[in-house]
Amino acid sequence: MAIGMARDAAFEAHHRRYEDWFERHEAAYVSELLALRAFVPREGDGLEIGVGSGRFAGPLGVQVGVDPSPAMLHYAAKRGIEVVEGVGEALPFAADRFDHVLLVTTICFLDSPATMVAEARRVLRPGGRLVIGFIDRDSPLGQVYATHRHESVFYLEASFHSAEEVAAMLDDGGFRVDAWGQTLSHSPERMREIEPLRSGCGQCAFVVVSAINEG
Repeated sequence: MAIGMARDAAFEAHHRRYEDWFERHEAAYVSELLALRAFVPREGDGLEIGVGSGRFAGPLGVQVGVDPSPAMLHYAAKRGIEVVEGVGEALPFAADRFDHVLLVTTICFLDSPATMVAEARRVLRPGGRLVIGFIDRDSPLGQVYATHRHESVFYLEASFHSAEEVAAMLDDGGFRVDAWGQTLSHSPERMREIEPLRSGCGQCAFVVVSAINEG
């Protein structure tokens, strides 16, 4: 999860609690992972913005990860990822460096999502792919998350976005959206089985959008 420096404290302080979530909610985690797998390219140079502990970059074959939390990067490095400390709004990479860029439940923690989109476009090669997995605020479960975010040490500082808002950010930032997918129709606490990926958005909490850099 990529976070602006001001929002990093919870992840740095509660990194063990963050890791435990994936162990306790395996069905939700695998559902998200499989949803992303359908969109993340299997070849080329990849970057995850907000790599966190590497729970997604590792299985998806994304080689490089950036995050502001040293504790999180320690986990990611152990999972074989090349880690760099930094934030999504000021990526420490040269232009045209990557073939694809990934964000997972990250956009809601950024100080400036629009700046991140611009930075993602800068480091992507022309025709490169940006894949964003996020909590859709307008989905039924997303509204529950937004209403109760103050009860979570992680989501306390989150600013959830709707699919429509994310699409507008991408369009304004020079990307062409080419696919949507969604999963998690139930809360992770209630899930016992992996949910298949559905097309579109609006029904499920976790949405994946894929967009092409038209620069």
